[in-house]
Amino acid sequence: MARILQLDEAIAELVHDGDAIALEGFTHLIPVAAGHEIIRQGRTDLTLIRMTPDIVYDQLIGAGCARKLVFSWGGNPGVGSLHRFRDAVQNSWPVPLEIEEHSHAGMANRYAAGASGLPFAVLRGYRGTDLPAQTDTIKPIECPFTGEQLTAVPALNPDVGIIHAQQADRAGNVQMWGITGVQKETVLASKRSLVTVEEIVDELTPRPGAVVLPQWVVTAVAAVPGGAHPSYAQGYYERDNAYYQQWDPIGRDREKFANWLETEIKPERSAR
Repeated sequence: MARILQLDEAIAELVHDGDAIALEGFTHLIPVAAGHEIIRQGRTDLTLIRMTPDIVYDQLIGAGCARKLVFSWGGNPGVGSLHRFRDAVQNSWPVPLEIEEHSHAGMANRYAAGASGLPFAVLRGYRGTDLPAQTDTIKPIECPFTGEQLTAVPALNPDVGIIHAQQADRAGNVQMWGITGVQKETVLASKRSLVTVEEIVDELTPRPGAVVLPQWVVTAVAAVPGGAHPSYAQGYYERDNAYYQQWDPIGRDREKFANWLETEIKPERSAR
């Protein structure tokens, strides 16, 4: 049975320096509060994995938590670049950042392979692009049946997979609905997993199209109302578009970012 913990307890137990961690969510249900708690607890030397890193990864990188980013697209959606990410790559500030870039299809297939217990995934993508020349984890492979030239990418098996969902019950079964990405695959592929939720309920009400994660595949659940803000949680709150716009000048300036860390993510501030 998944254990129900406080957010700070869960991060302290599950996320260690040097881990490979994936905080997944696609526009919707992004586990922002969990990312902030990782910063608050001062984790370092992390390999950050995510298909579409946005501002919470910019914040983790700017806080010096990361040594490597594995991704397929990065940006402040609807606004522009991630400037803490850019500063780390171009100027090694606050620490150097290694990058491993894939396509969306490549990342999704890597998660699916990891969730399936396979060592790698095979797809038709990448041919005609420059990514294989830049990324060591993209390799050509020949189909043993047809001779077709395909591409292989290694499975993703993060040390910790973290997602946000709408609800969990008291046994740790999780339900999410609306736009979802690779959250299910992330949990199944990871060695340890944490699901932050808007609320814990006595019983999950079945919903059409919902994703249900049974309690035996989840390590821990934490009730974190508003834990996806500034992204949205369908049925609970809308996307805070102003936050994304306001992040741009903060992310551009090291001094403003340092002030943001001190005022918004200072260590003595308790977890939500």
